[in-house]
Amino acid sequence: MPLQPETHGTPVAPAVERIPLVAAAGDTVHTTCAYCGVGCGVLATVEDVDARQVRIAGDVEHPANLGRLCSKGSSLGETVHLEGRLLHPEVHGQRTSWDDALAAVAAEIRRVQAEHGRDAVAFYVSGQLLTEDYYVANKLMKGFLGSANIDTNSRLCMSSSVAGHKRAFGSDTVPNCYEDLELADLIVLTGSNTAWCHPILFQRIKAEKQRRPELRVVNIDPRATATNEIADLHLALKPGSDVWLFNGLLVWLAAQGSIDHDYLSRHTSGFEAALAEAAVTAGSVLQVAEATGLSEADVLTFYRWFADTARTMTLYSQGVNQSSAGTDKVNSLLNCHLATGRIGKPGCGPFSLTGQPNAMGGREVGGLANQLAAHMEITDPRHRDLVQRFWQAPALAADNGLKAVDLFEAVHSGRIKLVWIMGTNPVVSLPDADRVKAALAGAECVIISDCIADTDTNRLAHIRLPARGWGEKDGTVTNSERRISRQRAFLPAPGEAMPDWWIIARVGQALGFTDAFDFRSAAAIFAEHAALSGFENDADSVRRDFDISALATLDAEAYDQLAPVQWPVRRGRPDGQARLFADGGFFTADRKARLLPVTPRAPRNATCAEYPFVLNTGRIRDQWHTMTRTGLTPRLLAHLSEPFAELHPDDMAAQGLVDGGLVALRSRWGQMLARVQAGGGQQRGTVFVPMHWTGALSSQGRVGPLVNPVTDPVSGQPENKHTPVALSPWQPAWQGFWLNAEAVELPEADYAVAVRGDTAWRYELAGLEAADPQVLADRWLPVTDGEWLEYADLARGLYRRACLRDGRLVGVLMLARDAAALPERGWLASQMGQVLDAETRRGLLSGRPADPASDVGRTVCACFGVGEKTIRRAIAAEGLDSVAAIGRCLKAGTNCGSCQPELKQILATCGESS
Repeated sequence: MPLQPETHGTPVAPAVERIPLVAAAGDTVHTTCAYCGVGCGVLATVEDVDARQVRIAGDVEHPANLGRLCSKGSSLGETVHLEGRLLHPEVHGQRTSWDDALAAVAAEIRRVQAEHGRDAVAFYVSGQLLTEDYYVANKLMKGFLGSANIDTNSRLCMSSSVAGHKRAFGSDTVPNCYEDLELADLIVLTGSNTAWCHPILFQRIKAEKQRRPELRVVNIDPRATATNEIADLHLALKPGSDVWLFNGLLVWLAAQGSIDHDYLSRHTSGFEAALAEAAVTAGSVLQVAEATGLSEADVLTFYRWFADTARTMTLYSQGVNQSSAGTDKVNSLLNCHLATGRIGKPGCGPFSLTGQPNAMGGREVGGLANQLAAHMEITDPRHRDLVQRFWQAPALAADNGLKAVDLFEAVHSGRIKLVWIMGTNPVVSLPDADRVKAALAGAECVIISDCIADTDTNRLAHIRLPARGWGEKDGTVTNSERRISRQRAFLPAPGEAMPDWWIIARVGQALGFTDAFDFRSAAAIFAEHAALSGFENDADSVRRDFDISALATLDAEAYDQLAPVQWPVRRGRPDGQARLFADGGFFTADRKARLLPVTPRAPRNATCAEYPFVLNTGRIRDQWHTMTRTGLTPRLLAHLSEPFAELHPDDMAAQGLVDGGLVALRSRWGQMLARVQAGGGQQRGTVFVPMHWTGALSSQGRVGPLVNPVTDPVSGQPENKHTPVALSPWQPAWQGFWLNAEAVELPEADYAVAVRGDTAWRYELAGLEAADPQVLADRWLPVTDGEWLEYADLARGLYRRACLRDGRLVGVLMLARDAAALPERGWLASQMGQVLDAETRRGLLSGRPADPASDVGRTVCACFGVGEKTIRRAIAAEGLDSVAAIGRCLKAGTNCGSCQPELKQILATCGESS
């Protein structure tokens, strides 16, 4: 029987545990993508259950993506194999039973709290968890262990947006929906490389702009990214100067008479104070231009377009959020929408683009350290009383817990003795990451629950618990537009892997909280979650935004069939609600929104003579977080396969750096090595480095150790976009690469990066000290059985070795003093595993094919595996003169479209017009 709302805090589990059905061969399951917050619907067709072969397509019926998928989503079927999976519970490196592992976890929690107090235990969870997993974790920690020391990696991507929403709206509510992208007449993208990070939304905007050329797009970003493809105006402002820009907009709107005073008087407060503060430092277009580094003409153009366009959407993401002033940045742009009444109406409003697939779901259940479940507040006595009665919780947390950066600092100092990390990799993703690594290495007890065995974080765990992965889990996620969708299982769980909610609930029962954690299915958890959202949520004094109580009576079958729906889903309104706040109704005590006075401030820890460059970190097109999933598919590594540092060409010349060379980056907190990449989109004095590479895949490619650990004082979100760094050429004594048919441990070299390929692994290598190349070759590709080819010119520092077995190429090693002497990798990699004819063998050690057409070059289109050389040859041979023509000829750019800006660049360098 499903949980009924009136049962309050006494969960009633089904009589029989319900395990989700696994799809049979040929079955198609509607589920949701595992990556970003767009929340795309996916059709997974199981072709072979035992071989775990799955065909992936976009779900045309899902309103988030209408059938389109990006390169990452399209490749999900290539990531469900069992390589690298954690399959069995382990305690201190020894395989054990679930009963013993869970008993060990419970015993450690009990011991630590008895010896050191409630707050000596912490959970660190993830936007990769499903809502049901998140709910049980939050209930156990805050309701029954009595501590709020549970935070999530979503702290790193959207907590400034949460804080800004709560300050302005009284609640963490996103007012609009994706449909508004097609209804807007002006779209402002700020701090968001939407083309790469939210490509399906970018394609929706691009398609609408093609239908309606009068739709204007403004891109506010220090970098000139792929998103500029659709921008009518690019505002390349100084890093960290966003508040000056939006404060100036508020002042200009007021001066031009573009304020909606009727909306302000009926639905808001604080306008005069916000305007007065904005006028102090951004009182004129000239002041704004000087503060932001923009031209007065560009600032004025933006301001005029905003003032003249009723249907204006402002979409923002990590470039706004990931800042020590992130919350103020959010409120400065919210002020402009509130002042003009452009909120919650078709085609207008502020819109936070969430980074993770279930960051929103985590917020709904209280996954952040300063929240209770159902968007309630720990610091509100009424909310604490309500949740405690509903859960019948014996020891509800009374104060906010530690936010992510502070939480791991407390592990480092010994205040937190035990930390349980679920589905995330903080040794890579957190700022000052080497300090996080040292903290975990010194902790009394580190527990991880994960589907992957070997990550930088998991290597430090005392207890490892195997969780189910995408395709094996059953539950819900909530996307950026508040749309709840189902993730459904379609593959059998491997080994002894179990759902995260099951693991947490069984630990709760092992701790003695038997009835409260007697969950038998994700459906039962969702029903309790929905019931809590509506519990006493009809009184004006405590009315809350998050309410899905209409879903609280779903039985297991109805839960299985749940269609995507936007909350709130209140009783009497089961179809949900697309927009909020067009007619006020905010969730403050007086139901009015707050405009806040915001004082602009420069990023903390500014550049100086020792650290003169600004480091900005972020995502790239085809990778996700720390590559534990996207790193499993070779085609997603083919476009950008090594850690890189993108710089302005003038800075490269001044620092003695060359495109394709190696650079050492150093900050006050750490250092790394990366491949230099010339980027015309970079401002002088700035450098962009992607966040994805780990210690498991690179010897010195983690950017996390460099990153500024300062945080926003309101949200606790780290300053990932502004770290002062120094750059210097890193000139090795030798460089090379090794292609090997099988994966091996990361080679011991000063610079080493592992790259998965279709037919082999590639290891990029370099060393500072001179070495005999034959000695290196004997270390990595020793001459044993098989047929060997070898070439050496030691005077020039060249050495090449290849191995064939039964006529098939199984290994190649190329070493040189100068990287320019190394051949391209693509053609050689394509020959791995092949039986080579005599002509191919002759070209093997040169690294060049006899037939140039067989070399496709580096991958440009990851969706269809189309290489740059193939594209250039087709342009020349077929007279292709547009991106559309390339698509018709080669299919490149016709799926997610993320490679289209690069296709335009290739056309331009071929002397053609796009």
